[in-house]
Amino acid sequence: MDWLNYHHLLYFWVVAREGSLVAAGKVLRLSHPTLSAQIRALEEELGEKLFMKSGRNLALTETGKTVYRYAEEIFTLGRELVDTVKGRAGQALQLDVGVADVVPKLVVKRLLQPALSLPVPVRLVCYEDSYDKLLADLAQHALDVVISDAPVPAGSTFRVFNHLLGETTVSFFATAPLAKNFGPGFPESLNGAPVLLPLKSLTLRRALNHWFDKLGVKPNIVAEFADSALLNVFGADGVGIFPAPTVIATEVMAQYNVETLGRATDVRESFYAISAERKVKHPAVVAISEQARQDVFGLDAS
Repeated sequence: MDWLNYHHLLYFWVVAREGSLVAAGKVLRLSHPTLSAQIRALEEELGEKLFMKSGRNLALTETGKTVYRYAEEIFTLGRELVDTVKGRAGQALQLDVGVADVVPKLVVKRLLQPALSLPVPVRLVCYEDSYDKLLADLAQHALDVVISDAPVPAGSTFRVFNHLLGETTVSFFATAPLAKNFGPGFPESLNGAPVLLPLKSLTLRRALNHWFDKLGVKPNIVAEFADSALLNVFGADGVGIFPAPTVIATEVMAQYNVETLGRATDVRESFYAISAERKVKHPAVVAISEQARQDVFGLDAS
């Protein structure tokens, strides 16, 4: 029976994930020659080339892609084994969550709440970062799940899976003085109105731009934000009218002391749980997914 050297497989997996020996060496704290020798040993063991040159980086051969898929499964199972053992009775089950910085914090709060209501104790550890950085961390099994407003596109280099939590329409909010001036006649009243919007590169902004164009409305864009929480703070200060998911309209009005002008029914914002598993297994993530579909987004299904 042929035995596989799992140290060699681990080194191969990290090199494939990082794209170069230099980058992988920094992660593994190994020298370039040492890593190169380990990869050659694995190639000799398998009798196939696993990498080919691609500029300054390395690209997987067809065989390499197959080996990488198996390596992903192997190390995912290893992570699950450790999590299962560490999550034995009497200890809190840890859930490491990555939150894309564009996702409204009030939505995140609603989504994660079910994880804290399970019969077993759960310790939430939340990280906020850019979409790409969180996906990289998820692929390295540093996170259990990523909450995002966009799915991972087909053909991504990250072997992760999208789980749609739900979608909601978008509403516009403003302080009382702005609502009095621009609320009547919504949405045409937004023409020339001071408005706060997400950055042009973000999914919601593209949808809003399309909606404005369709209506023939040209708002006065006062400011643009990457962070939705900061956008809301400026909106609460009366700087401009701002959008937020309809599903959290009650919380937005209460927290920021603003009023609803109206709803953009043609604009829909979706939210996803992205995991390294095709089928979600972590009990806290299962609870989040089920509650989101049944209750969180069920109230704004139309």
